Amino acid sequence: MHAQRRIALVIPAFNEADPLPVFLAEIRESFAAVDVPVSMIVVDDASTDETARVAAAFSEVISAPRNRGHGPTALAAYAAGLASGAEVIVHVDGDGQFHGDDIVRVALALDRTDTDVVHGVRRGRTDPWFRRGLSALVRLIVLGVCGRSVPDVNTPLRAYRPAGLGMLLDAVPADALVPHVHFSIAEARRRLRVRYVPVASIPRRGAAAQGTMWGTGRARRLIPPTRLVRFAGAALAEVWRIDIVGGLSVRRRLRSDAAVGG
Repeated sequence: MHAQRRIALVIPAFNEADPLPVFLAEIRESFAAVDVPVSMIVVDDASTDETARVAAAFSEVISAPRNRGHGPTALAAYAAGLASGAEVIVHVDGDGQFHGDDIVRVALALDRTDTDVVHGVRRGRTDPWFRRGLSALVRLIVLGVCGRSVPDVNTPLRAYRPAGLGMLLDAVPADALVPHVHFSIAEARRRLRVRYVPVASIPRRGAAAQGTMWGTGRARRLIPPTRLVRFAGAALAEVWRIDIVGGLSVRRRLRSDAAVGG
């Protein structure tokens, strides 16, 4: 990567005071090991623990006035990275489910003339059957809508150039529940050049059992939690509204632009 290229790592977090210090320190060490400077921005979604305080020792912290949920917080983190003026914006969740070295690999993989976006494709996931089933369903939807298969449609580890990220932020509502699904569809529809980098998926760090909506806490679930069922229904309805119904006008506009350009 060019020595002067600025990287901003943006991290949405909610009640992640336990895993964040170790995770952020590892990220900083991983970038330092390859002599690449990085600035980190944590967007705290009105946590009720010490997330903002512990993150401040490693990064800039932006505190939300009220809890909005993961999707809007991730979008706010992307917007903060874009506003920072960095040439590369990397997103990762605050629960520490990636190795620092893999985050660096995704960031460096963007520095290619033929790449607009890099996805970290998770390997070794131990998700319950209903999460795998939902992921497979969404992948089929993306394939049907865009004609392109996306190996890990909702991965939270991604790297963007500012121009492409700005386009995606303009296309997705700020209160979206599943922004990464919308991003993946928009990337395919607009024919962005996406590179896929395999990365390890590791258990969330820290002692707190977060993520129970997905069955990723200490207990293993055989039946989908009610909260997950409601979320999945709302997310699929959102994909229908934004990417399928709303996508019709996008496709018409893209065809019109292509005709004018031709």
